[in-house]
Parts: sequence; structure tokens; C-alpha cells
Amino acid sequence: MSGPIAWFARNHIAANLLLGAIVMAGLVSLPSMSQKSFPDLDFNLITVSVLYLGAAPEEVEEGVCIRVEEALEGIQGVEKISSSAIEGVCSVSVELLESADASKALGDVKNRVDAIDTFPRETEKPVITLVTTERSVMDIAVTGPTDEHELKAIGQLVRDEIAALRGVTQVQLANARPYEISIEISEVSLRRYGLTFQQVANAIRAASLDLPGGSIKTEGGEILLRTKGQAYWGPEFEQLVILTAADGTRVYLRDLAEVVDGFEDTEQKLWFDGRPAALIRVARTADQDVLDISNAVKDYIDSSVDHLPEGVELTVWNDGSVFLRERLDTLFDSARQGFLLVLILLALFLRPRLSFWVSVGVPVAFMGAIFLASLLGMSIDGISTFGFILVLGILVDDAVVVGERVYSMQYRSGIAQTDENLLTAAIDGTRQVSVPVIFGVLTTATAFVPVMLGPGSIGQIQSVIATIVLCCLAFSLIESQLILPSHLGHKSVSSAGGEVGLMLIPLFGIILWEVSWSGRSYLALAIATLGVFMAWHLHGGYERFAAGLIDRQQHFSDGLENLIQQKFRRLVTKATEARYVTVAAALAVFITTIGAISGGHMPFSFFPSIPADAVMARLTMPLGTSATVTEDIIDSIRSVGEELGAELNAMHPEAPPVTHVLAALGGQPVSNAGGGIFAGGTSPTGGHLAEVTMQLIAGDQREISTLEIAQQWREAVGVVPDVVELSFNSSSFSVGAEIDMQLEGSDMDELRVVATKMRERLADYPGVVDIGDSFRAGKREIKLEILPAGEALGLTLGMLAIQVRQSFYGEEVQRIQRGRDDVKVMLRYTASERRTLGALDQMRIRTLDGSEVPFATVARATLARGFSAIKRIDGRRVVNVTADVDRTVITANEILAKFGAGPVQEIMRDHPRVSVSLEGAQREQSETFSSLLPMFILALFIIYALLAIPLRSYGQPLIIMSVIPFAFVGAVCGHIIMKALGLLDSMAIMSIQGIVAASGVVVNSSLVLVHAVNHRRADGMSVNEAVVEATVSRCRPILLTSLTTFAGLTPLLLNQSVQAGVLIPMATSVAWGVMLATVVTLLVVPAGYLILDDAGARSSSG
Repeated sequence: MSGPIAWFARNHIAANLLLGAIVMAGLVSLPSMSQKSFPDLDFNLITVSVLYLGAAPEEVEEGVCIRVEEALEGIQGVEKISSSAIEGVCSVSVELLESADASKALGDVKNRVDAIDTFPRETEKPVITLVTTERSVMDIAVTGPTDEHELKAIGQLVRDEIAALRGVTQVQLANARPYEISIEISEVSLRRYGLTFQQVANAIRAASLDLPGGSIKTEGGEILLRTKGQAYWGPEFEQLVILTAADGTRVYLRDLAEVVDGFEDTEQKLWFDGRPAALIRVARTADQDVLDISNAVKDYIDSSVDHLPEGVELTVWNDGSVFLRERLDTLFDSARQGFLLVLILLALFLRPRLSFWVSVGVPVAFMGAIFLASLLGMSIDGISTFGFILVLGILVDDAVVVGERVYSMQYRSGIAQTDENLLTAAIDGTRQVSVPVIFGVLTTATAFVPVMLGPGSIGQIQSVIATIVLCCLAFSLIESQLILPSHLGHKSVSSAGGEVGLMLIPLFGIILWEVSWSGRSYLALAIATLGVFMAWHLHGGYERFAAGLIDRQQHFSDGLENLIQQKFRRLVTKATEARYVTVAAALAVFITTIGAISGGHMPFSFFPSIPADAVMARLTMPLGTSATVTEDIIDSIRSVGEELGAELNAMHPEAPPVTHVLAALGGQPVSNAGGGIFAGGTSPTGGHLAEVTMQLIAGDQREISTLEIAQQWREAVGVVPDVVELSFNSSSFSVGAEIDMQLEGSDMDELRVVATKMRERLADYPGVVDIGDSFRAGKREIKLEILPAGEALGLTLGMLAIQVRQSFYGEEVQRIQRGRDDVKVMLRYTASERRTLGALDQMRIRTLDGSEVPFATVARATLARGFSAIKRIDGRRVVNVTADVDRTVITANEILAKFGAGPVQEIMRDHPRVSVSLEGAQREQSETFSSLLPMFILALFIIYALLAIPLRSYGQPLIIMSVIPFAFVGAVCGHIIMKALGLLDSMAIMSIQGIVAASGVVVNSSLVLVHAVNHRRADGMSVNEAVVEATVSRCRPILLTSLTTFAGLTPLLLNQSVQAGVLIPMATSVAWGVMLATVVTLLVVPAGYLILDDAGARSSSG
């Protein structure tokens, strides 16, 4: 006998070296793989942010956004350009095609934007970023001082010290107001000294500077010339000379203005557990390890008490390492428990020696996959770990088929138990099933290709899972074909104790792993030592114990075999005799399942609702609301949340659910920076924005759910008057609002009317909540225009605008570097003059000849209200109408089916210039399905070809693939069961991906069965006898492979942690889809085979 199977089977050392090489490669590669909560994703998104401080949204749109959009037109690889103009900021998002070269596109965007020379003079340098995965590691709350200057100084000290730690490179002080030197001058002072605003600005620039003057080369050497007069601090600016009179009298800046060395005139505050705080964000680069950074920072925090001022506290907040540890612990627990269940099933069905060598294939495949994953630059994270869990039970399928066949030839065929006979049986048995095993692995791999090639961020997540599965399958095939036959062909043990010992090794190893994983390594060592001691000294008792275990296993195996040979044989015989009824019944089940889905008995949502370990209250007041008013409201919400947290902690003293409460005014830093997976762009700020975040312990440690806490908090807060939006979010993951309809048009007023109509009609549907739109009334605006009297004096609108901007917003006279801080020096009116409408009328406007005239004589001010934000898509203005749904009442798909069929069409008929499209989750859903369907059809064709080649038949592959629809039926039934148990609320996109993946798994058993039928027919059996005999003989391995797949996923299915929630829908589809397809394989496939034979017979006779 020749070939690789025979060569490795006969060369035991080569097989062991191959096994050792795979394991060593995995062990060596494992430390080099970084650990992170989430894999790094490529979003094919470029953002351009341009600051135009002090400008209204319409000015930002006209002066910046439109010019950037025009410049970016025609760049290769761009799919869509969208922009948002808010007060002082233009943000442009450039979405790229999946096939686009992101690096080249980024360079093209930079070149086009840098070439724009028509931006208003007051804009700042554009910031262009390629959006990446949010790489936050943790936040640190600094509390103690109540003075803002002192608090920020300590925050900067802590930031710098953390940044100096080994391995920590990205640290920033977040949500802190930037330093600013404000030089505030009054109109009265300007007139008193006969100065203009511009003259004062020029004087400051001329007096505060450092300038190199070259060098003097003397005989003694070269001497540098430098002018040093740059002011850096408020008192230094006060000493600047602004004017020198003819008699030598000097007028200093302090004589005509007040210099305030403070912060920018914005409202940003932070409270941590009720105390003023500064927030430090620690992030990582793509190749850095979250746990390494976390450990270094926590060691610093522990040691910081010795040198920080008394009363200063550092508290870790939003710790990504805890999330990572919990996620990996959860998934590792599921993996260990699943592997334990697989081992138990193998031990029940197979001899201990056989079950041991079959189970060895799992760690070998894992080690090989880790080696390949490290070469591909993958990391150890929650998604890749799920890939290992998903494939856990599938990996033993090919080894079970090979092992069971070899075992049958070795021990059931009556051959003499010599070494040569056992080896020959191992080789022959492996070869007999090598074709279905190899092509079965290929079909499984093919089914994961559509999962791997999905679009968008969801597709990239699925690609990580599919890549791990494919790597595992490749090494599993190598192990089952080249390594396993060698071990089965040689008797490694001869006694009952040795055989049982082989099985106890992995079981004992998992138990030790469980113990040592909890940190009790000394206890693990003691248990291991005790086990060795007892095995050595109690050898005789152990042999008797082992012999008893083998007898019990054999008794169970014989009982199962009798059940298969008697009752199952009769069942298969009846099913094949009434084959048309059997197939009709199966079709009826499939049609009923389709009806159940259509009838809404199993709702569908694009992304599962997964509770977070935090509750976030987001507050948005009308734009222009005083920060004092917003602070009063958010303080009330925070107080209610702290009181609720204290009550809940008192009710659950063993596991207090609430740990910390963080409140922010002037922005929403947690939801904008830490709540998603994107980084980039500009987050809105303003005194009308605030949020409060209540941090909770892990969900599997709490007795109360996140949703219940959110509902109690919402009820306790009650109705807040004049609020634009107050939402209490308890979800961990989100791809946007469940319903997001985007209206496009050129007339903003018409868009607002259409949005209002849609909101009103959506409110008629029960279960639709949090209805809103992106249109927000802006701040009140004063629009200026020149009067004829002003034009007669030579005054232009530009001259007027510049003087008004200088006086109220101010003019940046300098920007200085003070340590790590970039500090603006602003010249502007005094605070009292900038905060009253009357100050504008009292302002003096300077004409071309230098004379001063009252503002009211040359210009008119009109009070109006503008927009808070202007969104644009591909050059057109847009407004988004959004809503969420209560999934216990209705789903977004059901709402959109009803809403789109009636109300939307009615509204659009009245507004033909407005178009509507679906965005957010619905757009992602549409793109995913449109990509998945053709890929799935292609995968089915490839599976068909892979089946037709070894079977040499056009019809038999169709019989084998007939089980695929029943993977869908099993998945639906599984979701219904999980929903009844309260473990799931709906099917999701991950469920569909799981069905696609299960499609390749379920055909394996059918392929093995059909191959066995063909083999028996080739030996001369009649078709009816061959079908029954093959089905009966293949029942045990088919049943075992399905049970191991289900068992491997069972711990994950029952896990209710946040970490497992996103993965459970896919696991449900695979586990339950394979289980139901097993029934179809054992009953319907034999019936279908005979129907195909009947059709062939009729065709031949006809």
C-alpha cells in the first residue's frame, strides 16, 4: 500500500513529529498575538474636519462644506460624500467602495483639500483622518480639587506620567477646556486712546515675539542674534507696550484692557460620583496589547498615592481590559465546557482509546489555526475566540467518521488482533471514507466563504470568524488523514487501565485548567501530585476501576447498537417504504416553517438587542439654551441616578449593581467616544448638551437587568420640560436607529414639513418609540446688512463683518506653545459688552478714512433663527427621520413594510422634489442581504460540484443538498425555543449567517450516507437493502457528529453575558440547524435516494 495515508500510518515517528510540529508552532505563535476586545476593522471611511469658529451652520456650509465637496468630486473609489455643517465646524465623510485602495484615496483627498485656496480666512487647517476601530483601553477619573485650574494641572501631570510608562503611547486629557488668554477691551477704552481694534491687535503682535536675527562671525567664534520678547502668560501680556506718546508716555496693555489667563469661553464640566473631575483617556496602537497597557496603568495608579497631592484620587472608569478579560473568560469557559461535553459524548459512544485519539484532533487543529492566524496578523479577541467555539464540535466530525470506520474494521470484522492486521485495517478504513471526509470538509469550508466575504463592518466581523473556522478545518483534515490512522493502527496501551487513562488525561487536564484558571495554581499542582501518587500506589484498584468503566461503556455502546439495529432499522424501513409520504411530510414541515416566519411568529431584527453593563442618559436641549439651565437639569438627572444606585446597592448588598456615575456638561463624551467602534470625525459640543452614565457590574453578576435599571431611572426622572431629547440607552451594540429614513431635497423648509408628517404618521403605530428627526432649530441669529448711508461712506459688507467678528467673537492675535498646550491669544470686547444686544447698537464702525460712526447709522441688524445643523449627501441637503421599536410588540421590518406601502407613498406624492431612502441598520441589512444572496447561490453551486465529482452523479448531490432547507427549519425552531426560554428575542443577521454556515456542515453526514449506499450497491446489494443497511451502519457516526456539534455550542447558548450575546444567534442557527438536519439525513435522505432511483428506473423503462 502506498500514498500519504499509508506512509504516515506505517511511519509512527513521522506522524508524531507532524503532530508535535503543529502543536509547537501554535504554542510559539500564541504569545505574539495581541489581545484586544475587538478586532481592528477597516471602515473605508475618510473624514475631513474644518474648524470655522464663530460661524453659523449656513456660513459653514457655504464657506467650507460645499467647497470641500466640489474639490472631492471625481476621486476614484469614492462611493458617497456626506457632510454636516454645525456651528463652527464642517465635517465631511467620504465613503469608499469595498474594492477601493484606502491609502491611495486618503492621499488623493489630502491633495484635493490642501489645494483649496478659497476657504474663509478664519478657518483652521483641515484635519483629514482615515477612520479606524476605536482603540480605547480605559479612562481614568481624576478627582479632588474643585478649582478648574488646579484640577486640569493635576490631570496634565497624571497624563504625562502615564504617557511615560513603558508600552503606553497614546494618552490624552479629555473633555477639558483648552487654555486661552483673553484680552478684553471695551469700546470706551478704544475711543479714549484713539485706537482701533486692528491697531491694538497689530501692536500686540509686534511687541510679543521671538525672532532669530542671524549670527555674527567674530575671531572668537560665531555669535547668534535673537530677539526675545514673546509673552507666554497673562501678566507678561499686561506689560506689553501698545502706544508711546510724543512725550514718551507709555500706554501698556493693562491700561486699556483686562487680560484673563484662563480657558476658552465654552461650557465643559465633568463630575465623577458627584465630584468635579478630569478624565484621562488611554488608548493603544494596532499592535499593542490591551492587558499589558492596563496592567502598567493600574500599577501606576497604585503607586501614585505617594507623590500626588493629598486628596487627589485616581479611579479607573470604562476599563476595556475588564471587558476583554470577561469576554475571553466567558468564551474560554464556554470552550472548556463545550470540549468537556464533547469528550463525554465521545467516551459514551466510542472505546476510550478511540475517543481519546479522536479528541486529540481538536487541540491539534486549534494550535494549527493559531499558527496561521498569527501569520495573518490576527489577534486574540472576542470574535476570533468565538470562531474556535463555533468549530469546536465540527472538528471531530471527520475524525469520528474515520475512527468509527477504522474501529469497525478492527474489532467488528472478526480479524485477528495482530499489529499488522490492526495497521492494515486503519489504513483501509481511512481510505474507504477519505473521499467523503475530504469533500465534506471542502463543502463546510465553501459554506463559510459567503460569511467571510460579506460587506461592511458586519462582513469584516464575520470574516474573522470564518477565517478561524477555515484554518481549524484545514488542520483537522490533516490530523484525521495523516496522524489519526497512525495512532489507531498501533496499540499504544494494552491494559484496561492504560486505555481508560488515555481518556482521563484530557478530562483531568480540563479540570486542572478550570482550577488553575481561577488563580489557584498551587491547588492545581497539589491535585495533580495527589493524582499521580494515587495512580502509582493503587494500581491494582485502578485497573479494576478501569475495567469496570470499559464494561459500562461497552454495555452502553451495545445497547445503542441494539437500538439502532432493531427499532431504528424498522423506522428506516418504514420511511423508505413510504418514501413519498416521508418526503411530503418533510416538505410540509418546511412550508409550515416558512409560514411561521411570514406570520411573524419569529420576528427578525438586523442586530440583536444586547444589554450593556452601563445605562446612559443623553440630554439635548434646544440650541442656544443657557449652560446654567442645562446644568440644573443634568444635575437633577444625576442626583436621581445616584439615589437610585444607592437604593439598588442596598437591595443587593452581595453584588451591588451600580459602581460609578459620570456626568458631563457641554458634550456627550462617553457616547461619542467610547460607546461605538468608530474613531474619527468631530463630536458636537455646546451648553445645550449633557449626559449621565451609570456604570454597572457585569450582567451575569447582577440580579437586576440593565433594561430594568434604565426603566426605573426614566420613571424616577419623569417629564423634563422644554427638552429636545432625553433618552436612556441600555444597549451594548448598535448600528444606528432601528428605523432611519433619509429625506433628500434642496429646500430645507420642505424637508422639515415632510419630516414632521412622517413623525406624526409613525406615532400611529404601537411599539414605535423615540421618534425624532435630525432637524433642529438653531440659535437665534442677528443678520447684518449695509444701509445706503454706510455705502456712501465706502463701507462694504466685508468690512462690517470683520469689525463685528473682531469685537464679539474676537480676533486671534497669536497662538503660543505653552508646554504641551496650544494656547490661543484672543482680542475681543469685554464680557459685559458681548452678552447684550444693546452693545451692537453702541458699537462704533470705522470707515475707510478712519472716522467712527455709530453702528445704527450705517447698518441694520435683523433677528432671525437659523439651523442647528445642515446635513448634505452628494451635494443635496438631507433630514433623517429616526425611531426605535419595542421588539416585544413589533419589529422594524414589520413597521417599514406597512409604513412604506401606504403613508410614505402618500406623503411623497405631495412632495415630488423630495426623495426618501433607508439608512442606518436598514441600509446595512439591505447591503448585507444583497451581497449574501448571490454569494450563497455561488456557494451552493460549488458545493454541488464538490459533491457531484466524487459521486459521479448529477442527481445524488441534489439528494444530499436536500437537507440544507432543514438547516433553516432547525435554526428557526431553535430560535423559537430560545425565545420561549427568554434567551433570545428575535432572529438577526448573525442568525442568517449561521444558517449559511450550517448549510455546509449538514451536507457532510448526507455525503457519508450516500457514499456508503453507493459502496454497498457496488458490492452487489439491491438498492433498497443498500439504503437501509448504509443508513443503519452510518447512524452512529452521523448521530455522534451532530451531538458533538450541538454539545460544543451548548455552554455558549446558555451564557447570558454581554460578551456572548452578540454571538448566540449564529451559534443557535448552527447548533439547532445541524440537529434537525440529522433527522432529515437519517430518514428523508434515504427516502429521497430511493425516489431518485425510482425516477431513474421509470426513465430507463420509458
